[in-house]
Amino acid sequence: MNSAVIVVHGGGASCISKDRKERVRQGIVKAATVGYNILKEGGSAVDAVEGAVVVLEDDAEFNAGHGSVLNENGEVEMDAIRCVANPIKLARLVMEKTHHCFLTDQGAAKFAADNGIPAIPGEQLVTERNKKRLEKEKHEKCAQKSDPQKSLGTVGAVAVDCRGNVAYATSTGGIVNKMPGRVGDTPCIGSGGYADNDIGAISTTGHGESILKVNLARLTLFHVEQGKTLEEAAEASLGYMKSKVKGVGGVIVVNKAGDWAVKWTSASMPWAAAKDGKLHSGIDLSDTSVTDLP
Repeated sequence: MNSAVIVVHGGGASCISKDRKERVRQGIVKAATVGYNILKEGGSAVDAVEGAVVVLEDDAEFNAGHGSVLNENGEVEMDAIRCVANPIKLARLVMEKTHHCFLTDQGAAKFAADNGIPAIPGEQLVTERNKKRLEKEKHEKCAQKSDPQKSLGTVGAVAVDCRGNVAYATSTGGIVNKMPGRVGDTPCIGSGGYADNDIGAISTTGHGESILKVNLARLTLFHVEQGKTLEEAAEASLGYMKSKVKGVGGVIVVNKAGDWAVKWTSASMPWAAAKDGKLHSGIDLSDTSVTDLP
């Protein structure tokens, strides 16, 4: 029987203010703990990553679900779907109940309704913090000071269950002040994430267009296939993205044996990993803590 492991991330970020850091840390630790408890109770890797990401979608500190950033019209548009609090639940239904990889817009909304996923008014997902972020971004864009690399938030999870199956889940609100209809890397298999029982599972975060251009998730697992360790593979693919398209971001990755790694080139990336009753977590490069899980 395999040793269960889950790793979660709260998105690559340019910086996280001091007043938010503890709330972000608590959110990421809660998500990893929820996912790990699902695994301990015999749940599948898919159950665990979905459960962990739902926690982050429900936490307004993270750019997904209730914390999603706003497009240029001031609306929440979570890549392919609107007016759904937990897109990751809908994504799982698409995977399990259709022959498709993607559903968007009206088709996604109808499928959600047909499968009992409640629609909520879009304004319920809009937070004051994200209204201010949009205003600031629009002002900086007019002053030509805008930096698309600073809005890097995504949430994700990867897991290995006791049967040796791996899974990933990634969810996002996209980038601040994006054009309506913009779709980033998150829903794209091979960019926002990838899972293969023979190699491992990965969830990515960072500048979506950069991730798409280098197919970051699949590129990382390709390096694993070629014999690199998880750490080496993550470093190689992130380094390639930075040198090739000047993109920054981060990855979390696991393999079937239960090894795990976290790596990022953005200024910070909240993360937590749970394995063998221990919880590892951090936000900045020099910041790692290990505690016992209850």
